[in-house]
Amino acid sequence: MFRGVTHINLDAKGRIAFPSRYRERLQSLCEGELVLTVDRDHCLLVYPLPEWETIEQKLVNLPGLNRTARRLQRLLIGHATECQLDGNGRILVPPPLREFASLDKRTVLIGQGNKFELWDEAEWLRRRAEWLAEASEEEDLPAELEALSL
Repeated sequence: MFRGVTHINLDAKGRIAFPSRYRERLQSLCEGELVLTVDRDHCLLVYPLPEWETIEQKLVNLPGLNRTARRLQRLLIGHATECQLDGNGRILVPPPLREFASLDKRTVLIGQGNKFELWDEAEWLRRRAEWLAEASEEEDLPAELEALSL
């Protein structure tokens, strides 16, 4: 499981270095092979290759005549890019994906269990504040969340 928030700088070549606490796990899980793709929230999703292959197969099996399914396939599969951790634990984030997520120098890597999200730092801080404000206004929780004890 990948968890936690890490602030990371994107270097001049468009590379990010994964925190050392994830590197060994990524090597054993996927030999450092990762897949980056876009997310509807305008961040990037970073999957270990085996996790991505599971998601990709589910996407491929969606009904081709369903407009929403086709849109998801085009976005997620169409932007999927394989990356390899280098000897220093870095990956190159391709320019089209950096542009999509408005990534500049300061980024945030968010562990999400089986994957990571990669955000522009300013956008992450803005969205996080927005979500916290919305959460304090919500009164009705879905049944799945009412049973969750934190």
